[in-house]
Amino acid sequence: MPNSSFAAATEQWVGELGRLRGVVRQHVVAAQLAEIVGDSGPLRVLDVGCGQGTQALLLARRGHDVTGLDVSEQLLGRFEDSLAGEPAEVRARVQLVQGPGEHAADLIAGPFDLVLCHGVLMYLDGIGPMLAALSAVAGEDAGLSLLIRNGLALAMRDGLRGDYPAALSAFDTLEYTNRLGLTAHAHTPDIIDSAVADFGWQRQRWYGVRVFTDHHDDPAPAATELTDLLAAEVQAGTRDPYRQVAAILHLYYVRGAR
Repeated sequence: MPNSSFAAATEQWVGELGRLRGVVRQHVVAAQLAEIVGDSGPLRVLDVGCGQGTQALLLARRGHDVTGLDVSEQLLGRFEDSLAGEPAEVRARVQLVQGPGEHAADLIAGPFDLVLCHGVLMYLDGIGPMLAALSAVAGEDAGLSLLIRNGLALAMRDGLRGDYPAALSAFDTLEYTNRLGLTAHAHTPDIIDSAVADFGWQRQRWYGVRVFTDHHDDPAPAATELTDLLAAEVQAGTRDPYRQVAAILHLYYVRGAR
């Protein structure tokens, strides 16, 4: 589970959602998930660490049955508030469960066609138990979507902000303190590939998230002013070398060699 400081940082995380960085993250990840899911018929989706439910709600609107699992009662409450404003058919497709992802198999019944675990692994001192739990509730032909802090380019944020001492110290470590003040862990794709291989997963796609805007703390401008910026971020997240220096990596796995 996340360390004991995580609950205290929840309100600050919610505040980040309205900033440019948060808007870019949610938009880019949504575009990437839309590409991954494509025109698939209704899927059973599990979102572990669903938080306020941005991605889960988008998937439910597209006709998928979504279970959101999170340890935070406060964030699930925000998800419920958003859900209350949705049409009845969307509300019927969403189930919310409070609890740790590592106990997913005890809390919810699989199998799921798509399992999301976004922005969670960086808070775990050991990722094995979480990956085992996600795998246990995933179906034989399931997909696994992970968002991780990019260990390939951990110095980029501090360098772009002009904090060169911090950038220098980030070159030879995978540990960092994030903007919520929490100690966290970056991972490289190779680390995750190796960890999930034991559960039968193989990487099919990978993307970058927040290439050009990770160092900005500004509130998000009006949507009409974001069109080109968001389009550029989506494109950068699919192309080398840009995705290699993104703040976050979106790794998508399938079972076996599908």
